[in-house]
Amino acid sequence: MKKNLIFAITALVVASLACSFGGSGGDGGTSQPDNVLFQDDFSNIFSGWDSVSDEDGVTDYKDGAYRIQVNTIGTQGNGMDMWANPGKNFDEDVRVEVDATKDAGPDDNDMGVMCRYDDSSDTFNFYYFLISSDGYVAILKMKDSVSEVISGDEWELSDAVKTGNATNHIRGDCIGSELTMYVNGQKVATASDSDFTKGDVGLMAGTFETPGTDILFDNFLVTKP
Repeated sequence: MKKNLIFAITALVVASLACSFGGSGGDGGTSQPDNVLFQDDFSNIFSGWDSVSDEDGVTDYKDGAYRIQVNTIGTQGNGMDMWANPGKNFDEDVRVEVDATKDAGPDDNDMGVMCRYDDSSDTFNFYYFLISSDGYVAILKMKDSVSEVISGDEWELSDAVKTGNATNHIRGDCIGSELTMYVNGQKVATASDSDFTKGDVGLMAGTFETPGTDILFDNFLVTKP
């Protein structure tokens, strides 16, 4: 089905930023390449991400991964998204990537990564790169808490996405004003926008018309492009 993100993001549950408890990003304190800005395999439950659970959903560590579960389609019945951030601030270009696995719920869902996240003005501003388990992709922009697809007029179907209960490698490049999305190593979408230049990174998952989206994320990596 064609996805309408303006409806899907109409109602939001926002996972609060977590305080870091001094844990490493899951790399065990070992050395890492110079271009790695942040990485997390979620083996350390104190690495700085949210641990939130309520009737709407869950953002928390689970079995060596990070889980986002969304149990509602919002008060208007047209979808809800939850996201989580590690509490970083990158004032440079970044490449953000993760392995995302649908653990349960509908294929009509969304999951992905974000960059240049900023909520300092009491509104939400960021770019995000999403796929769905029924094979759609999109690059989106949230400005002043209003979202829009910026990689085209709407979500696009892509054969790069592994559908159903599969693991997909999602990557978003935020380089200057150019935004590029890759799924399983294949370029699937591009966009150009210069409104945001720095901020946090993060993970997102959500519903459209059916509740129960349950996504496990692993091998989160932020690098210099």
